[in-house]
Amino acid sequence: MKIKEIILFTTNIQKQKQFYQNVLEFELVLDSEEKISFKTGTSLLSFQYDKKAVNASHFALNIPSNQEEDALLWLQKRVKILPDGDDLISDFTSWNAKAIYFYDADKNIVEFIARKNLNINSRASFSSKGILSISEMAIATTNIEMVYNSINNMKSIPVFDGDFTRFCALGNDEGLFILINKTIKKWHPTQEEAFTSNFIIKGDYNFSFENGEIKELL
Repeated sequence: MKIKEIILFTTNIQKQKQFYQNVLEFELVLDSEEKISFKTGTSLLSFQYDKKAVNASHFALNIPSNQEEDALLWLQKRVKILPDGDDLISDFTSWNAKAIYFYDADKNIVEFIARKNLNINSRASFSSKGILSISEMAIATTNIEMVYNSINNMKSIPVFDGDFTRFCALGNDEGLFILINKTIKKWHPTQEEAFTSNFIIKGDYNFSFENGEIKELL
């Protein structure tokens, strides 16, 4: 599943611009008072201004399959890593993947994930220019099955892992929607409470998620 763009909302667009452009050295490709966009491989990571308070989101970026250690060293010079217990790299053996987590300027949980099944390796020194694409967008809800049905009704989507009780991943190794039941599951790895956050996504699936409801973009 390809994710071409996610648009998150922020009350402080300049703070997010400074973080992604100056701290993470992402390439800024759109810069306005209302919206900023950064190149993330074949995808765009965008932030749109909203004067109302917004809840933090969780999303992931694919990095080369062999570079989780290099990415960790690169990130440690720039951000505080969110540990998974005693480990700085989460090992998802059933997904054949390894991931690193940190906060951005809005306390969104950002994840760099190296998926071994993609088998996309790099010999270059790791940098933000090596990011492959947006990998995951998390959706916190009280009704996983309802969200699944809304997405699946647009176009059939496979269940990658989990079920409709507490956690369900939809899609494939290239791109996933991570659906969690926020009443019984918290964000990994911080174990903080997950709140429903609004966003817009474009790619193989095009919709807005606003106040817990999905609206297809036509």
